[in-house]
Amino acid sequence: MLETAFVAARDRARLTEVAGILISFGLDGLVAQLGLHTLLPNPKQVERTHKNKSVPERLRHAIEALGPTYVKLGQILATRHDLLGPEWTSELEKLHNHVAPVPWDDMEPQLIEDLGASPYDVFAEFCPEPIAAASIAQIYKATLNTGQDVVLKVRRPQLRSKIEADLRLLGHLASLLEQASPDWARFKPESMVTYLGSAMRDELDFVREAHNCEQLAAGFEANPYIVFPRIYWPWTSERLLVQDFIPGVNATRRDALAQANIDPKVIAQRGTLAVLQMIFQDGVFHADPHPGNLLALSGNQVGFIDFGLVGHVSARRKIQLLAIFQALLDGHSDRVTGMLLAWSAQYDADPNHIDMAVERFLAQHSVGRLRISQALMDFMELARQQKITLPADLSLLFKALMTADGVLTQVDPQLDVVRLAEPMVREQIQAYYSINAVQERAKHVTAELYELSDEIPNTIRLLLHRLRHGRVGVDMELRQLDRLVQIFELSAIRLCMALVTAAFVLGLAPRLFEYGPVIAGIPLFAWFGLAATAAGCGLLAFWLFKPK
Repeated sequence: MLETAFVAARDRARLTEVAGILISFGLDGLVAQLGLHTLLPNPKQVERTHKNKSVPERLRHAIEALGPTYVKLGQILATRHDLLGPEWTSELEKLHNHVAPVPWDDMEPQLIEDLGASPYDVFAEFCPEPIAAASIAQIYKATLNTGQDVVLKVRRPQLRSKIEADLRLLGHLASLLEQASPDWARFKPESMVTYLGSAMRDELDFVREAHNCEQLAAGFEANPYIVFPRIYWPWTSERLLVQDFIPGVNATRRDALAQANIDPKVIAQRGTLAVLQMIFQDGVFHADPHPGNLLALSGNQVGFIDFGLVGHVSARRKIQLLAIFQALLDGHSDRVTGMLLAWSAQYDADPNHIDMAVERFLAQHSVGRLRISQALMDFMELARQQKITLPADLSLLFKALMTADGVLTQVDPQLDVVRLAEPMVREQIQAYYSINAVQERAKHVTAELYELSDEIPNTIRLLLHRLRHGRVGVDMELRQLDRLVQIFELSAIRLCMALVTAAFVLGLAPRLFEYGPVIAGIPLFAWFGLAATAAGCGLLAFWLFKPK
């Protein structure tokens, strides 16, 4: 039960409101499980709505009534096909941010404060009627004295304080759910709320969004066919973003494309290559390329707008994504099975069972009939069936790929994303396994092992000291003991393998043969490498074959 006494007094009213909204949509069970029913004196007297609709439908309507923070959470959950079944994700995908616009009289004082003057004095022309209104901001159109059309993205007044209050409450609820049952814990609600908070704060900060735009644009400076809006920094702040107006049309409207003499096939190909470049080469990507954010311009240019949600691809995540693509292209399951096992929270996960599931997945998605969005959705469904929770950033990346694929195949139904992606994927894989890249990674591994060797003696001394003085607490379930032993043994084996790999690469890499003294016709560095390799193999053999 939620200890509402620990909820700040300033948040109790909002918490009561949340409970009332959930009950009004017939979600009494969820309210009871969260312990929120005590906040309402007579829960049974709350009027119920949407009685004849399914639970997923009622949840969607409740989320929309709760406001932008909960809508964003629902949109994140809609991408988590590894956690939720299709009946839930398909309903949550219908969530939208469209709300009634805030009256101009309420928006004007904040805009004057951010501009330092009236917009009628700053711009040659300004229209007080918003051209778009969403839960975070409203968009206004203006014209500079130079004649350039611009748009002003103005954050809704008092929004940050409301969202911060909701995030605090969600933190309480997530903590409760994390401890409620293993079924809830698999969703990692606390991590999800942390991720939500980070995403929401990023979207609220328009300076960050402006930097996101310029970072993405930097990768396409030499490409005249990919367009990003220019940012006007003198007027841009946390609550206000001023940028070029992009005169494009919705790329999925084929009638508008024909009227503007725009070739849909060229738009689809250029848009696909741009998204692939962002992910595989630049390492930063537009995470929400829906039809409103991906525009077709005259001259067959592709324009991107709205950079509140941007993802980053780490080196580790990039190679994992490449492994998934390579498996789809070549049909080899080993790497994918290994990744899923690493992500599995089940200590007794069966590698053979997962490998069979991966083999079935790959058989269903041979290159001849491969559709990226369907393949990624099926991959997440595979993870859900195996009770494997994918990393949140990987889910965001999948969502971006699936959205772009869905939009661009509407533009050109004959679009072959795999054919366009294959050369880039194979080039990146070849670069990852090049001798220079392997040597560079080996240097990092060796440096980490050296630092670890410095830490081990002090760590052991500290552990022994605490054991002598009875200061080590033990709190574990016996059924997890075997798993703990497996983890220790696996860690030891991996350490040995790292030593073997690092020593082998550093000892036998061709470039190292050119330097240092020579003994019996073999360079000294190679002798060191062979000795370390032998030592590592010895340690590995000891751990593998020692009596149990």
